[in-house]
Amino acid sequence: MGDIRDPRLLYLKGALFLLLGSLSAGILLIEHAGWRTAILLGVSIWAFCRAYYFVFYVIEHYADPSFRFAGLLDFLRYLIRRRA
Repeated sequence: MGDIRDPRLLYLKGALFLLLGSLSAGILLIEHAGWRTAILLGVSIWAFCRAYYFVFYVIEHYADPSFRFAGLLDFLRYLIRRRA
């Protein structure tokens, strides 16, 4: 299966990710209503976004500009090869 190249499908995919994240966060907050849950959920979402940014932008642009990652599995393979 090849990469998605149609801009409409890419936007649809992004919208579906946003919908999925919003629904799951909303359900979690409804089931466990409280400021502590909301703050911890916000911090975890922020931290995972920053980690994703680190993997796909910082590594490619600053640490190793010669390597391009296609996904998180490629990043793990990169780390394993680098240690060997």
